[in-house]
Amino acid sequence: MKVELISIGDELLLGQTVNTNASWLGKELSLMGVDVLRVNTISDTSYSILKALREVHQEVSCVILTGGLGPTKDDITKQVLCDFFDTELYMHQPTLDRITRYFKSVGKSMLDVNKLQASLPKNCEILKNDYGTASGMWFEKNNKVYISLPGVPYEMKGIFNDEISPRIKKRFNLSSIYHKTILTQGIGESFLAEILSDWEKEIRDNGFGLAYLPSPGIVKLRITSKNGIKDKDQIDDFFQKIENLIPESFFGYAPTSLPEEVGKLLIKKNKTLGTVESCTSGMLANKITSVAGASAYFMGSLLTYSNQLKQSLVSVSEKDLKNKGAVSEQVAMQMAFNGRKVLNVDYCISTTGIAGPGGATNKKPVGLVWIGLASKDGVKAKKFNFGDNRERNMLRTSFSALNWLRFELLSSDIVD
Repeated sequence: MKVELISIGDELLLGQTVNTNASWLGKELSLMGVDVLRVNTISDTSYSILKALREVHQEVSCVILTGGLGPTKDDITKQVLCDFFDTELYMHQPTLDRITRYFKSVGKSMLDVNKLQASLPKNCEILKNDYGTASGMWFEKNNKVYISLPGVPYEMKGIFNDEISPRIKKRFNLSSIYHKTILTQGIGESFLAEILSDWEKEIRDNGFGLAYLPSPGIVKLRITSKNGIKDKDQIDDFFQKIENLIPESFFGYAPTSLPEEVGKLLIKKNKTLGTVESCTSGMLANKITSVAGASAYFMGSLLTYSNQLKQSLVSVSEKDLKNKGAVSEQVAMQMAFNGRKVLNVDYCISTTGIAGPGGATNKKPVGLVWIGLASKDGVKAKKFNFGDNRERNMLRTSFSALNWLRFELLSSDIVD
C-alpha cells in the first residue's frame, strides 16, 4: 500500500512552523507496513489544494491531508473538499453536540465560528475528534481513500490512532510488519557502516530491510521484516552481534533513550548525579530531567557560563583559566571535581567548549569540547572535536557525556 501526504499551510512553506505532522505520520505508517510515496507541502489556497488532489500519484491508494480545518476564514479545506467530491456542507448534529459539550467542559462560551466546525461535507465518514473541535473526514473516490485531518499535532495524532489506524488496517488488509531498532552513540553513520559492512550484507542476504537513522550524537539502526513477529529471534541474533562489536556505543533499543538508560543504572546502583555546565548551557541537565522520576537521582546543575562563576561556584583556579583557558582539560576536571563536592553527589559531569560560531582561536577551533567526570574514585576528562554547528555541538556534547557516564556505571562492579 502506498500513501501520499499533503500538508496544508503557508506557515510550513515559510519555515515558521516545522512540519512535524508529516514526520510523525511517515513513522507511524511505516510501522504499519505502509510506504509513503510522497509528501507534498502546499499553501492554503483553493487552487493549491485542488491542484494537489488532482495530481495525486496514480500508484497511491490513500491520501492524507493535514491542516486547514480550523474555525477561521482562512481555513478553507472543507469547502475545497466539497468541490473536489461534488458535495456540499451540512450541519452534522453529533459533531455540534460534541463541540458544545467541549466548550461547556472548559468553561468557555462557544462562538458562531466554533459552531461552523460542525458544518461538514455530506458524503464523507466523520472521524470523531476527542481532542479538539475539528473533525476528521474519510472520503472514497476512484478506488482511493482520502483522509482529511486537523493540523494541530495532538489532535491529528489522536484521530489517527483512534479512528484511522484501525480503518486502514482493515480496509487495505495490511501485511504484518516487524521492526526493531538499536540505538548507538559516539560513532558516525559512515564509520558505523564500515564497521558493520559484513553484518549488513548478511542481513540483506537474508531478505531483511536495514535503515541507518542518524541524528546529532545518535545513530539508530532499524531492521525490518515483512514476515512479522516470526522473524524476531533471528533479528535479535543480528543485534546481539552489534552489542558485542561496539559495547561502548550500543546503549539500548527503541523506544528507550540515552537519558532513560543512564537513569536506570543510577537507580540500580543507588547513585546520584549533578552537572556543572558551560558550553551546553543547561542542555545536559535538560536531557537528564526529560525522564520522569529523574529527581530520584539527579540533584541539580550549576550553569557556570562565565569565568567568574567558574571561580566563585566551583573554585576553578584563576591561574588555570588565564594560562590554560576555560576550554581545557584542567578546567573541565576542576569543574567536575569541585562540582561533585558542592552538589554532594556521587557523580558529577562538567562540560566546557567552543560551541560556535565564534570564540575560536588558532589552537582551539569551534567544536572543541572537554568533558569532565568525577566520582569517589577521582576525576578525568575527555577531549572531543564536534564541528562547526552550535546546536549540534551542544547536543553531541550532552549525549557524549551521558554515554561516558553510562559506560562508567556499567564498568563498575563496586557496590558502596
